[in-house]
Amino acid sequence: MKLRPTLLFSVVAALCLPLAAQKPAFTVGWSVYVGWNPYYYMAKSGIMQKWADKYGITIKVQRFDYAPSLEAFVAKNIEACAMTNMEALDMPAAAGIDTTAIIVGDYSNGNDAVLTRNGVTFKNLPGKKLLLVEKTVSQYLFERGMAMNGMESQIKRVHLVNTSDSDIAAAFIADTSHEAVVTWKPLVSQILKTPGVTNIFNSSQIPGEILDLTVVRTDVLNRADGSGQKFAKALTGAWYETMGLMSAKGADKVLAAIAEGSQDSLQSYKEQLSTTHMLFTPQAALQLATSPEMKQKMTLVKTFCFNHGLLGESTKSMDEVAIRYPDGTVEGKADRIRLRFEKAYMQAASDGKL
Repeated sequence: MKLRPTLLFSVVAALCLPLAAQKPAFTVGWSVYVGWNPYYYMAKSGIMQKWADKYGITIKVQRFDYAPSLEAFVAKNIEACAMTNMEALDMPAAAGIDTTAIIVGDYSNGNDAVLTRNGVTFKNLPGKKLLLVEKTVSQYLFERGMAMNGMESQIKRVHLVNTSDSDIAAAFIADTSHEAVVTWKPLVSQILKTPGVTNIFNSSQIPGEILDLTVVRTDVLNRADGSGQKFAKALTGAWYETMGLMSAKGADKVLAAIAEGSQDSLQSYKEQLSTTHMLFTPQAALQLATSPEMKQKMTLVKTFCFNHGLLGESTKSMDEVAIRYPDGTVEGKADRIRLRFEKAYMQAASDGKL
């Protein structure tokens, strides 16, 4: 029996549907921040789809508020997520999830700051209230500032007032009885416009300690069908193509499109970039990821997390949450690795092998 062309087309299309449905699908989550907004552009411009198509997979780029993005990652609702090195330890690692940082994107180089009014310094902070989002990089920055100014023994005398990032700028600006606040840009820039407010310490004084990473669950990378490896390669390829556009001459059009992701102006986004050390090339990222200083900085972060109970209530020793570095060394118990810094994908980008 001969099939009419339209019927034949329908039969062929129906037969192809199961094959299309089997295309491995992945989701990467991001939240608004200067170093993560490029994901918005990668999705909108088609760069991410181009790389996903190259590897025969589907990649969804999904925007979240920050905490929900981490929760979705821990719940295994998404396969990859943009997060800081601290949250890579205190969220998935504390939940017992083995994760791998495949891209070291940037570090805060002034975005996070301790601000005071009335000439208050670290020496004056004991006994005073300090607005911040507790148990985040803001508290880490504050404690590092106290320690570096010889005030480590007085940290507990400062009264921390846990304040959400959506309220913190207005709360500090409106109530002049508050003399100290720790937050990040663009809120820092907003607060500094207030007369009499001074930046007494910021993340440029602890370079490389507040890192922004793209993290993938290790079980995803290890999928038997190899699709997880394709996902990591596609993410890395799309990332560095976008980094190249951002750092090229005359990049304002691209930067303006990226700024749209956070409803920012080009001027505002460029101001935030000025205090972000973007690792625009895979070579720069590899240099940082494989440096001896990386281990020292991660030990500082892990110590903070442990001292504040962020590695899990049942964690009795820092060694119970181990970190594996690109050279293969492990900090902690080898059978308790929870965060891995993997250089293979950045190296492949550097070698032009993606």
